[in-house]
Amino acid sequence: MYITEDIKYIGVNDHKKDLFEGQYIIPNGIAYNSYVIIDEKIAVMDTVDADFKEEWLENLKEALGEKKPDYLIVHHMEPDHSANIAEFLRAYPEAKIVSSSKSFVMMKNFFGTDFKDNSITVGEGDTLSLGKHVLTFIAAPMVHWPEVIVSYEAQDKVLFSADGFGKFGALDIEEDWACEARRYYIGIVGKYGAQVQSLLKKAASLDIEVICPLHGPVLKENLGYYINLYNLWSSYTPETKGVLIAYTSVYGNTEKAVLKLSEILEKAGEKVSIVDLARCDMAEAVEDAFRYDRIVLATTTYNADIFPFMREFINHLTERNFQNRTVAFIENGSWAPTAAKTMRSMLENCKNLKFSETTVKIISALNSESKEQIEILAKELINQEEKL
Repeated sequence: MYITEDIKYIGVNDHKKDLFEGQYIIPNGIAYNSYVIIDEKIAVMDTVDADFKEEWLENLKEALGEKKPDYLIVHHMEPDHSANIAEFLRAYPEAKIVSSSKSFVMMKNFFGTDFKDNSITVGEGDTLSLGKHVLTFIAAPMVHWPEVIVSYEAQDKVLFSADGFGKFGALDIEEDWACEARRYYIGIVGKYGAQVQSLLKKAASLDIEVICPLHGPVLKENLGYYINLYNLWSSYTPETKGVLIAYTSVYGNTEKAVLKLSEILEKAGEKVSIVDLARCDMAEAVEDAFRYDRIVLATTTYNADIFPFMREFINHLTERNFQNRTVAFIENGSWAPTAAKTMRSMLENCKNLKFSETTVKIISALNSESKEQIEILAKELINQEEKL
């Protein structure tokens, strides 16, 4: 597949794995992207997962014909992109590996060698001429590993963005980009918003017409749409006006409160998403928490703490620098309810959170008092939306 006249796609689709990075459900698989630039000198852009060594090397051979590559550019050292460096050099021993200094340290850790005789170290602003195509390297530390670089090719105006602008899903299945790109970004890169913002500022000075990520489709049209979403996600700015209600319920009484609140909000025209944390894909729940501008956390006091799935959910939020949202609480307890206090304390170090004045307190089951609190909380959330 041609990306431009001189740049070919040589990546692979993975429908074998059920979990990416051992935790993210990938029902539509994942793509490991690799590219080759054919010029006076030939550069291969990254390798793929170890399970797809033969397919990738065959794709490369088919793209090259009788030619041989001069360089392997390693943007990122996660094994799903770097696992076949040694195999590449066995096939093409004269080629040079081009990467950051930290990458070569990681290669020693992964492979027992830093390939010193074949290495070219590059950093911020360094260039590599292939002929009419010239690669300029841009440091992208902690997006989302410390060794990461991206590269820009000025002739065809292509940004090779490493894991930036990646998404779950193999390329042989069509699906909405934003949903799985958001889940990928929030889950994997979400902690490093400041570093992504820094990279976006660098990229803003470049004339980019094509973005080639290491996962997901090559982006060629309407790039402003994708860049705007990345700017929202990495600045922790709500993407959608609406309310996420994340809950756990032991005997159904907390769920009844959640459904009542949702009904009132929806009648008022609010967009509402409800997730049962005991049954949902946790990564999708976390994704929605970063998508909407308001969130309601509803759970029970459990073992003098909170229900385990809620604790896990909040840990995911705080780990990823959750901020810039309105947060409300519904707590339930048959005696000594403390869930709201516990949840709020878990969020106390998050930046720029506005907590609702009303906390719904359920003592075992809904009664007239807690139903009235739900009505008051709904009005408060609706009024908060009007202020945004």
